[in-house]
Amino acid sequence: MARPGFRLALFATLLALVVVLLGAYTRLTHAGLGCPDWPGCYGFISVPNSETQLAHAELHFPEAPVEARKGWNEMVHRYFAGTLALMIMALAAQAVRRRHNGGQPLKLPLLMLCVVIAQAAFGMWTVTLKLWPQVVTAHLLGGVATLSLLFLLTLRLSGAFAPLPQLPSRLRLLAALGLVLVIGQIALGGWVSSNYAAVACIDLPTCHGEWWPKADFANGFHLTQHIGPNYLGGQLDSDARTAIHLTHRVGAVVVTLVLLALAWQLQRAGLKGMASLVLLALAAQVGLGISNVIFHLPLPIAVAHNAGGAALMLTLTLVNYRTRSALGWATKTKRRHRFEVQGSAHGQLQPGK
Repeated sequence: MARPGFRLALFATLLALVVVLLGAYTRLTHAGLGCPDWPGCYGFISVPNSETQLAHAELHFPEAPVEARKGWNEMVHRYFAGTLALMIMALAAQAVRRRHNGGQPLKLPLLMLCVVIAQAAFGMWTVTLKLWPQVVTAHLLGGVATLSLLFLLTLRLSGAFAPLPQLPSRLRLLAALGLVLVIGQIALGGWVSSNYAAVACIDLPTCHGEWWPKADFANGFHLTQHIGPNYLGGQLDSDARTAIHLTHRVGAVVVTLVLLALAWQLQRAGLKGMASLVLLALAAQVGLGISNVIFHLPLPIAVAHNAGGAALMLTLTLVNYRTRSALGWATKTKRRHRFEVQGSAHGQLQPGK
């Protein structure tokens, strides 16, 4: 039976997915600086459109001419993100109010509140630091983290899953490794996107016609590069972008191998549904990644690739939740059995027994 707050958590999870995809669309349409200030847009709560508003924008932001389409892409993303933040605040408030109820998560909603506050800061810095790649990547990771934590809260409040029998430890370790690698691959994807390296290699499986072309990894992964003046379009040279793209490809191969092994272990453990889910999410994401290269990053496929990354992250969240809950259930069962045995032994030692 679902616990109180389940419906709100589920709706917030769906909204978080929309926010992640809107963020991807904003980034891929080069609209990250569609509004040069934050949280408003040229000092207004919406994109300026009247003559007076446009004159105000031109006076105060002469270096950033108003582009209505890009401005609206950015502001719609902000509106949805702001609504999501309010919903997470409501979830945290409910958790505090119901903290004495049995089975009511408290730490998780409070953690989500901290994450969404950090996300707001990263959203502001994305604009004020002119799309600095480090901040853009952190903002992407924060969005995926928010989505995953909301999904985890939804799972915990759903009460829809019966405890699994004890599973092999190697399965739990493989699931945890898969989750870590997927997070790393999403971070690499964010780094590819924020440095405009998605089309650094336009052939497959080779790059520039070579298996290992010339690449500048030192500059490609120079995480302490200076800030500014503006990273729209990227500032790295071709060799540095090639290094980033190649690393993302290698990461994709590693993630694929690990998730195939995870699916095999899930199948052996009798969890055929979860094994199929992992394989489906993996196949879709690999196919979308290949399509991005072959078709030179068309917008619909690029956005879908971001959705595929989110789906893969949610799938690994589900797998880890189920396998870890099986461990917790087995531990509680053993502890209860031990107490029962100790209690029985103590009763037998009592006088007159």
